[in-house]
Amino acid sequence: MRTTTSGYTRLTRTHKISAAAVIAAGTAAVALAVVPTASAATHAPVKPVAWSAETFGQTQQDELTTLTDQAAAHAKTDAQAKKKAAADAQAAAKAKADADKARAAKNAASRAQDRKPITAPAAEAAPKKAYADNLDGWITQALDIMHSKHIPGSYEGIKRNIMRESTGNPHAINDWDVNAVNGVPSKGLLQIIDPTFKAYHVDGTSSDIYDPVANIVASCNYAADKYGSMDNVNSAY
Repeated sequence: MRTTTSGYTRLTRTHKISAAAVIAAGTAAVALAVVPTASAATHAPVKPVAWSAETFGQTQQDELTTLTDQAAAHAKTDAQAKKKAAADAQAAAKAKADADKARAAKNAASRAQDRKPITAPAAEAAPKKAYADNLDGWITQALDIMHSKHIPGSYEGIKRNIMRESTGNPHAINDWDVNAVNGVPSKGLLQIIDPTFKAYHVDGTSSDIYDPVANIVASCNYAADKYGSMDNVNSAY
């Protein structure tokens, strides 16, 4: 209870205790309001970021463009690396092929040099057969040519007809028979006319009707065609 003395209100013990508690509580509240907390004293206030739908969308688009550019750059780098690797491989293969080719050519040349062909001694030419420049030699040479051309006839058959026709004179000429009357006289060892000599002339012999060997061969060629062989001729033919 309060009592007053001389016009003042007098506080009791209970009132004093209550007042002290109120003052203490107020002091504590003031102290808490004035002294900043540890968190407030050590960290600066964070300014909020202002976002908008347009800004957020543009940011994502920029990031997407950057990623696309980076991917394209990586792809280009990879393509260039693959292209260079392929070119290097091709160049290496070409270099190897050139080296192999050069080595093969060198080896071939070396082998060719090592294996020099053995030249066989030149075959000696067969000595040319010599024929006597007489009736025997003419008939013998004519027979060798006839045998090579498959023209039949024998030494005896040829000589017999020569002796009857010209007596062995290679320049004999008939100027009185029917052929002479017709302007184509019989000539040579076997008395053959010019048209017949030309028709039955054998290559490799002279074109002169008075040549004894050419005359014999052409006449025998004609007799083989008409009579089977000069051996079958026993009179004018």
